[in-house]
Amino acid sequence: MRHELSLVAIALILLVTDLMLKPSQKPRIIPVAVVLFSIHTILGFLPACEGILFGGMFRATALIGMMKNVLNVGVLIILLQSYTWIMKEENRDKMSEYFILMFSTLTGMYFMISSGDFLMFYLGLETATIPMAALAAYTHHQTKSAEAGVKLILSSALSSGILLFGLSLIYGSTGSIYFSDVAQLYSNAPMQVLAFLFFFSGMAFKISLVPFHLWTADVYEGSPINVTSYFSVISKGAASFILVLILYKVFFQLVYVWQDLLYIISVLTMVVGNLFALRQKNMKRFLAFSSIAQAGFILLGMIAGSQMGMTSVIYFVLVYIFSNLGAFGVVSAIEASTGKINMGDYDGLYHTNPKLSLLMMLSMFSLAGIPPVAGFFGKFFLFTSAASAGYYWLVFIAVLNATISLYYYLMVVKAMFINKTDTPIAKFRSDNMTRAGLILSGLGILVVGFWAQVYEFIFNLSVGLF
Repeated sequence: MRHELSLVAIALILLVTDLMLKPSQKPRIIPVAVVLFSIHTILGFLPACEGILFGGMFRATALIGMMKNVLNVGVLIILLQSYTWIMKEENRDKMSEYFILMFSTLTGMYFMISSGDFLMFYLGLETATIPMAALAAYTHHQTKSAEAGVKLILSSALSSGILLFGLSLIYGSTGSIYFSDVAQLYSNAPMQVLAFLFFFSGMAFKISLVPFHLWTADVYEGSPINVTSYFSVISKGAASFILVLILYKVFFQLVYVWQDLLYIISVLTMVVGNLFALRQKNMKRFLAFSSIAQAGFILLGMIAGSQMGMTSVIYFVLVYIFSNLGAFGVVSAIEASTGKINMGDYDGLYHTNPKLSLLMMLSMFSLAGIPPVAGFFGKFFLFTSAASAGYYWLVFIAVLNATISLYYYLMVVKAMFINKTDTPIAKFRSDNMTRAGLILSGLGILVVGFWAQVYEFIFNLSVGLF
């Protein structure tokens, strides 16, 4: 429980520090939070013991530790990119709340990923969800932010109810909530298939899979930009991790049921996400529907039901974190400095802010899957894993959708490098923390794509599941 204990300790230190600071000294909480979380992230990569706690409710393995480390890197980049926004006058009286809420929801994700039974899984899920609603409504003086918080909590309550009903059916049909026991007792009985469908529907809300995606664009648009990036990357990544673990470890007896289900949901998610992304002019909504389409691609790895599929999902989420945070980092820096958020505002950006334009181009290329950046290899491994399981038509549909996504990602590149305007965004310089976050995102896109050992390392960690 090193990750969990360390993060709780950081939250308590920030709480005590905030009580000791005078109102004029509140900004000091930012470097304290960033330094402490940086140490926490580094410590996470040190070797740790494997085992179980609380009678099997909590599990610690090398693969689970790797998943937590991936989330830590993403959160660290978000914290760095948040500096300019959190330093605004309207946020100065609640700086510590931002960090404490973020660390609280991350703690819930830790417990969810490490869960060994459905009780710990649900407790972790709710611990992660409730602080996220508060983060969505962080700038509550803005109507859209308050609305985003309400929409998120209501949709989360509905999805939790559906998921809980599925869990109750699982317990009623097997007599256990432990993953290992349920895996042995599960079969193709109609009640157990229905229980799985309710469980999957609840999880589909969290990952924004079609048709459970309707809340996503509104919540993303209304939330502060750095909170939106957290939802899009960290929350979705954690939910994808635990879903693939549960599918492979608990519901493998229903593999032919959930493979057919994932086939349909994957096609719908890719098509709907891409078609709606084509229409968006607001960058937040654009990236929201882009993330929905990316969730459809993630399902290609899950549907394989193999070690290659598991590895490709984790690798793709790692690539997706760096790519999406690079894009969100540029959008955040521009919004914080100019207040502009529409795609049309990016016309001629390269002539005034070439470095930001190059990073945004790199991120768009990675999200689109253009070689040789990391996104190409992420999609390649997903397609390969699905094809190895015989889903050739699904791969063909995914390639068509990747082609569609190429068009709207290049729309952003076209706006920055080709479109002309008499009033481009003026040249500005971001603060050191924001620049560090942007640099980490760019390096991640390049390093993860060109360093083949990353995929091999994840592949070797997933051996124990098969």
